[in-house]
Amino acid sequence: MSAEEFIAWSQTQAGRYELAGGEVFAQASERVAHAKIKGRVYMALHNALRAKGLPCHSLPDGMAIRIAADTVFEPDAQVYCGPELPPDTIVVENPIIVVEVLSPSTGKNDSLGKLAAYFRLPSVAHYLIVSPDARLIFHHARGEGETILTRIIREGSVTLDPPGLEIALTDIYGE
Repeated sequence: MSAEEFIAWSQTQAGRYELAGGEVFAQASERVAHAKIKGRVYMALHNALRAKGLPCHSLPDGMAIRIAADTVFEPDAQVYCGPELPPDTIVVENPIIVVEVLSPSTGKNDSLGKLAAYFRLPSVAHYLIVSPDARLIFHHARGEGETILTRIIREGSVTLDPPGLEIALTDIYGE
């Protein structure tokens, strides 16, 4: 299935799906821990953007990112910059920050396959993999050339520049 076929098909389906290498994958049901952290990440990004007055927008899950002609992912949260997208938009073309919250069924793919895939997009500057069970974030940031810099964050904050945000772990995990 192509990305275009998948996007049209997915609009008529119940549930969440992703397309990888032309193959459709159903997304597993979420645990409460996953849903809570996903919501907190989205709110932390939203609040940080508003506080800085940046011309960027945060989105929760439900919005697709086309990676390739046969691959479409739906991250748990994302940020794009520039004008606000029209209300009927389904695919975000130029995300700058992409976030996946780990789940037992997708952890390996989030850490390997999606890491490589998201950075195929020139707009992606940061990919965060967030643990719902421990105070732990893997921050992958675009470096020079083909370099991807990785930080393991257990305390303090995550600096996301560009676009110029700082997210405290307490905003995601509480005190």
